[in-house]
This record gives sequence, C-alpha cells and structure tokens, in this order.
Amino acid sequence: MTDLLTIRPATAEDASLIIQLVAALAEYEELSHEANASEADIVRDLFGADPKAFCEIAEWEGKPVGFTLWFYTYSTFQGRHGIWLEDLFVDPALRGKGIGKALLVNLARRCVAEGLGRFEWWVLDWNEPSIEFYRSQGGVMQDEWTKVRVDGAALLKLGTP
Repeated sequence: MTDLLTIRPATAEDASLIIQLVAALAEYEELSHEANASEADIVRDLFGADPKAFCEIAEWEGKPVGFTLWFYTYSTFQGRHGIWLEDLFVDPALRGKGIGKALLVNLARRCVAEGLGRFEWWVLDWNEPSIEFYRSQGGVMQDEWTKVRVDGAALLKLGTP
C-alpha cells in the first residue's frame, strides 16, 4: 500500500457507504435490478451481535473508493475454513493505482495468518479486465464448476413443508 491508500474495517456507521458501493458494483456488473439490500440489512448482518459477513473499506487520500465484503467458508475436502470474497469494487476513476490488489492482498494475508485453506470468489465470464487481473494475482478459473442458485418462489417451494 502507498501512503495514499488505507484499508480499514467497516463500521455500522458505514452502512450507507456500503450500500452506495454495492449499487456502484451492481451498475458496473449490469445487475442493478438485483441489488435491493438496505442499510438495515447491512447493519444487522455485518455489525449485529453475531456477524456472518465482514467488510473492509479502501480509502484513497482519506476518501472511500472501494470495498471488499466477505465471509468464512468451510472445505470438507481440506478440513479447513476459507474466505469467500462476495464483492470487491474499486471506483473506476481510481483503477490502476493498486487499490484492488491491496484489497485482495489484505484478505490473502488474513487467510495466511489464520491458517485458512482457500480464498475464492466469482467473476463474471464477460469481465475480461477482472479475469486477467485475477489471473495476474495467481487466481485460477474453476471452469469445471457450475453455479447453482435457488431463490424466490423456487426457494419457497423447496423449503416449505
């Protein structure tokens, strides 16, 4: 990191900022129609009594310019926890300054320090700049896996006795 960049843990007071960053990420990924989390959701799930997700804020010259939102996973094959990076976003105007790399390094260091076995995330298949960036950081695309999702009416049907 440079003196211009700091990464800090998010606090409950950042809930509005996190929602703004999520909205910017959703717009970039052309998924704004799926982004409906509220500040109350963020406060409850990241800063409540038993948080299940965590967030760091990247600041450039003291101004928030990006974030990571992540949670712990578990690999039965490895018998170890890992980190799932749900979101990583850097303001497009500040890309190329090492902010994204610093956010990844920050979480990779956490993995190493905690003895975790994996650090994983999704990248949209059309997002070539991100794919190349992740490859340059040692990321390996797991093309043999297909994401499965059950939500909405299908989730209610599956989960209702």
